[in-house]
Amino acid sequence: MFNASFALDPAHVVAPVHRRTFGSFVEHMGRCVYTGIYEPGHPSADEEGFRTDVLDLTRELGVTTVRYPGGNFVSGYRWEDGIGPVADRPRRRDLAWHSVETNEVGLDEFARWCAKADVELMYAVNLGTRGIEEALDVHEYANHPAGTALSDLRVANGTKEPHNIRMWCLGNEMDGPWQIGHRTALEYGRLAAATARALRAADPTIELVACGSSGAAMPTFGSWEATVLEECYDVVDYISCHAYYEEHDGDLGSFLASAVDMDRFVAGVAATADAVGAKLRSRKKIQISFDEWNVWYLSRFQAEPPSAGWPVAPRVIEDQYHVADAVAFGGLLISLLRNSDRVTAACLAQLVNVIAPIRSEPGGPAWRQTTFHPFATTSRLARGNVLAVTMDAPSYETARYGEVPLVDAVATHDPSSGDVSVFAVNRDQSSPAGVTVDLRAFGGSLTVAEAWTLADDDLRASNTVDAPDRVTLHRTPDVTLDGTLLRVPLPPVSWTALRLSPLTD
Repeated sequence: MFNASFALDPAHVVAPVHRRTFGSFVEHMGRCVYTGIYEPGHPSADEEGFRTDVLDLTRELGVTTVRYPGGNFVSGYRWEDGIGPVADRPRRRDLAWHSVETNEVGLDEFARWCAKADVELMYAVNLGTRGIEEALDVHEYANHPAGTALSDLRVANGTKEPHNIRMWCLGNEMDGPWQIGHRTALEYGRLAAATARALRAADPTIELVACGSSGAAMPTFGSWEATVLEECYDVVDYISCHAYYEEHDGDLGSFLASAVDMDRFVAGVAATADAVGAKLRSRKKIQISFDEWNVWYLSRFQAEPPSAGWPVAPRVIEDQYHVADAVAFGGLLISLLRNSDRVTAACLAQLVNVIAPIRSEPGGPAWRQTTFHPFATTSRLARGNVLAVTMDAPSYETARYGEVPLVDAVATHDPSSGDVSVFAVNRDQSSPAGVTVDLRAFGGSLTVAEAWTLADDDLRASNTVDAPDRVTLHRTPDVTLDGTLLRVPLPPVSWTALRLSPLTD
């Protein structure tokens, strides 16, 4: 066993916990929508065809915001195909994922699903094959109360009240050569600025997200953000980040330290945005929407041959996650919380079936993947303010990220309830860690209310349709709080969450 320690102080606040940090992503891709959230005829389907078993898991997951309808899909999407009588809707080729889109689910249906799931809808507009006019049209349809052609069409289609979408993404991954309508940074920046100004003329209160780099490894990373923001800094609120992580060639040590790369990515984007702001002499600070992140074995997907023909809702990147994936994933959640001073929205990509925490089978059950548990628990316990953590722990050398600490952690404090929550990972592959947390700043007024750990002797164990609870959370043994010193044992390759509550008389 090795030791690690840190101290917590309610006065050392990084930023508030933003509920939008716990967003997710539903794209018309693979089986995320069809046989994922929507499957008429399923035993659990409601009167609109939505799977209530998936809805129940979505609520349990603690998702707050859902980005829709893409993703790469949106860059060729015609939003008006998905409104009106379902029988009259056209079937279209989706060039992004080489499939056929039936348009059975569109904006109105998805907004109703969001209401049932109690999540906020975050909408992405098509700036690939379309532009300003389309963005204004879908905004009018979605948000204008009534009395115009498109708002009256929404009412005629059965939705009297506007959807009142507050957060709008100006396209998707426009830096990527794979994107339909891919543009240079200058071309995209000018289009994003023009679209943003038009949307703000319609409603100055909405929040707008400009496309940042689709990954820190992109050759244009940094220069893309700088050029785009120089064009649209004054009319957008966010710049986006996208990042996916996987274990490469058995390098588990680097994989478990993926949060180090996420930290560096955020720092680089924030520094670039601030430099543009200084150049423009602006008092405004651009926030970061990390609206695609996850563990994704992208190398496997890229090695697969393209699907034959044009199938409907094919099985696409349905990665099955194991214990080590969930621990690395939990580390990414720690990074997002730690960076809450700049990351004020984030979306786990995606929600169901497609690299998702929830899996489902057509006509069959839905179940929790291993990654479900860190997300659901962090969303439930992280409240109030993120507190600064300065970790004192041994380090180890990684091939990808250099020297990194064996233990990583973040903490939150809710002034209204007095609760303190701690989230920690042990990256060591063989040794447990004994973590000591100094709580003297809280005056000895806390007790351990709950403690959970995700760990397993088999790091490759996963949940399946036949064994849906093979990997789950277990109560953390031997947690002690002696006065103001909290002692927590962390097994090798593990993720742990604790909630401390004020003592009651």
